[in-house]
Amino acid sequence: MEITIQLPETLGQQLQPFRDRLPELIERGLRDILAERQVEFKDENEIMELLISQPRPEQVLAVKPSPEFQARVSDLLQRNKQGQLSAGESAELERHLMLEHLVRLAKAYAYKQLTV
Repeated sequence: MEITIQLPETLGQQLQPFRDRLPELIERGLRDILAERQVEFKDENEIMELLISQPRPEQVLAVKPSPEFQARVSDLLQRNKQGQLSAGESAELERHLMLEHLVRLAKAYAYKQLTV
C-alpha cells in the first residue's frame, strides 16, 4: 500500500537517514500508541491471539477482560458453587480459569521485564 503524508520540515530531515526503515518506524510507533490503551478481550481467542503476537510488556500489562467476559465467568462461578453447571459449562469455566492463570503469568513476566 502506498500512503503519502505531509510532514514538518524538521521531522522530514530527522527521518531522511531512516527512509528504508519507515515501515518499521511506523509499526513501532503504532505499537506504542496501542500499548497506551487498555486491551479488553471478549473471549479466549482474542487473548490467545494477543499473547502469541509477541506483545510488548506494556501491552500485556494493559490486558483486561471485557465486562461481558467478566460477567460470564462470574455467572459460571456462581452456578458452579450451586452445582448447576452442565458438563459443557464446566469445561468452559475450566478454560476461563486456565486463561486467567496464563494472563496472570504473562503479566508477572511482563512486569519483571519492565523492572529489570
